[in-house]
Amino acid sequence: MKDEVEKSRTQKKREFRELKALGQQLAKLSEGELARVPLSEMTRDAILEAQRLKRTAQQRQFRRLQSLLDREDVEAIRGALSRALEPHAEAVEQLHAVEDWRDRLLAKDAEIAAFAESFPACDRTHLRTLVRKARKERELEKPPAAARQLFRYLREIVEKEPTD
Repeated sequence: MKDEVEKSRTQKKREFRELKALGQQLAKLSEGELARVPLSEMTRDAILEAQRLKRTAQQRQFRRLQSLLDREDVEAIRGALSRALEPHAEAVEQLHAVEDWRDRLLAKDAEIAAFAESFPACDRTHLRTLVRKARKERELEKPPAAARQLFRYLREIVEKEPTD
């Protein structure tokens, strides 16, 4: 109780805003992901209710959720939340790597050999054809259909065979 007396009004508001943001993050999780977060039953039900509500009612529910989260172990919740979001971060990282390969392949012919060396399962001929088509459509300023096809092929190869 002594800590609460020492906290300024601004600090309390900041902490409540952080709890609201945490509640909004939790509301974005699926039921399966939410089950792995250490929450009381009442708080879990409030989050599930917030997912079902629309706009104004949802904002009221988030304010209710703030007060419920204030009684929870927030650090444990944040830890579980970051673990729940890790697979998503890995998928985004992999997509960025594929985009990087696509850009490098479109920039230089030598990158085809580098990609084939990193991913031996790829079909060099097919890869070369896709790169040539994507470059040609870029030169002609056409929509990037071949570049998308190249991206899909690269993603398929990268997913099959993780890098060393």
